[in-house]
Amino acid sequence: MQDAARALGFSHVGVADVDLSSAEPGLLAWLNNGFHGRMDYMAAHGLKRARPAELVPGTVSVITARMDYLPRDTPPGWQAVEFDRLQRPGEGIVSIYARGRDYHKVLRARLQKLADHIADAVGPFGHRVFTDSAPVLEAELAARSGQGWRGKHTLVLSREGGSMFFLGEIYVDLALPRTAPTSEHCGQCTACIDICPTRAIVAPHQLDARRCISYLTIEHDGAIDEALRPLIGNRIYGCDDCQLACPWNKYAQRSALPDFDVRDGLRGGELAALFGWSEEEFLRRTEGGPIRRIGHVRWLRNIAVALGNALAALPAGDARRAPLLAALQARADHPHALVREHVQWAMGR
Repeated sequence: MQDAARALGFSHVGVADVDLSSAEPGLLAWLNNGFHGRMDYMAAHGLKRARPAELVPGTVSVITARMDYLPRDTPPGWQAVEFDRLQRPGEGIVSIYARGRDYHKVLRARLQKLADHIADAVGPFGHRVFTDSAPVLEAELAARSGQGWRGKHTLVLSREGGSMFFLGEIYVDLALPRTAPTSEHCGQCTACIDICPTRAIVAPHQLDARRCISYLTIEHDGAIDEALRPLIGNRIYGCDDCQLACPWNKYAQRSALPDFDVRDGLRGGELAALFGWSEEEFLRRTEGGPIRRIGHVRWLRNIAVALGNALAALPAGDARRAPLLAALQARADHPHALVREHVQWAMGR
């Protein structure tokens, strides 16, 4: 199975048991603390996330797979390159994973091909594939199946691949041999906790999504808390800081697939230009990519915040302020109140 998985672009596969009962108290505590924010679907599915056999009746094993996603042209020292971009206020930063094709589409198709390969070997069997698309405890299943260990930022870490990879699962009705979990290797390191701009990692292995920039710029559909807006900087879709700071990501692997190559405008795009995208242009440029899911209004909301932060970072009289203010002014009368609110805030910076 490993050889077939690698041929499909996966870096590793493992097999987990379906008894996740020991993870239920932690899941309930996270939900009870409200750390899921406005992701109501998290609470709606309750403990089904920790009970694979309830989600897909008949499931007795879970095949887990990871796929590296660093673009093929990622330069040496890429972490430093990305940190440097955060210091250029007029540049919009999109999380690395979102600069290419939508990973849901890539993984789902290839997981199904892996399932087909297994069926060719053992005969027809019951299965269902997932990749961040259903109530599944992906990181827990990945850790139990030997993909890596849970880092203090809650992401899965691998000694061979850092954390720059996607996870996918195949729920199967086959009793497969389990793969052994790995030991943890974070030690006393707190780099991910220390670097988080909004202090969203409230304790080791505890993330308050309500403060996480990835949540705020992607999942959250309302106004962004004014106290958090200045901390977002020039990040307009997601945030990679905890991964950029992680020492294990010096081992992160580049993808062999062209799917994750960077699309035009999503690396080094100027905020004013990105803010000028019409809805039609936004839909055209993000077709087949993950950014499209937030829609044009939230795209403008996020960029308005970044434009406001850029204005705050530039001294009065700096010629670079003029195009930023002009871009905001052009959207000051936007028909959507959410955009208008964030534009007004930005112009006041």
